[in-house]
Amino acid sequence: MGQDRSKNDSGYMEVATLGGGCFWCTEAVFSEIKGVVKVEPGYSGGQLENPTYEQVSKGTTGHAEVIQITFDPNIISFKEILEVFFAVHDPTTLNRQGADVGTQYRSVIFYHSDEQKATAMELIGELNDAKILDSPIVTQVEPFKAFYKAEDYHLNYFKSHPEQPYCQLVIAPKIVKLKEHYKDKLKKYR
Repeated sequence: MGQDRSKNDSGYMEVATLGGGCFWCTEAVFSEIKGVVKVEPGYSGGQLENPTYEQVSKGTTGHAEVIQITFDPNIISFKEILEVFFAVHDPTTLNRQGADVGTQYRSVIFYHSDEQKATAMELIGELNDAKILDSPIVTQVEPFKAFYKAEDYHLNYFKSHPEQPYCQLVIAPKIVKLKEHYKDKLKKYR
């Protein structure tokens, strides 16, 4: 399986597909990271082609809410992407993130290459061995098969709806944590 790459003016880009609970949260976080050129919320890992949010929300399609990240590996590595991923969600809870419960909220890495798989497995091993977290990591590592882009109203949800209670109570603290712990990895805004 080859690495998913697209070429633009600055060279080759890589793609990462990650599920860490609600995609509104992970999209908001990774939109702030230097080297990330695009973040799209969507669905991956299930059997149904072109699922809707309503279908995935029922937990019967096998899909997880995910984000597909296009990033410049000359600026940020896949390992660094995963380090942020593990820091901003709870990879130790099976099929849940806070009040969001079900397989659609599972912690999962859909790898696009053998190299991504090896990096993910190695980092999970390092984190478990270091006992940084209170419980072992249960994040699934699966081969990427397909990505189905979420409906347009999900795109940039946090930026479009910062006043929503979910955004204030769940997403905003993740952004604060990101800014405290990963200041050097954040995009600079004018």
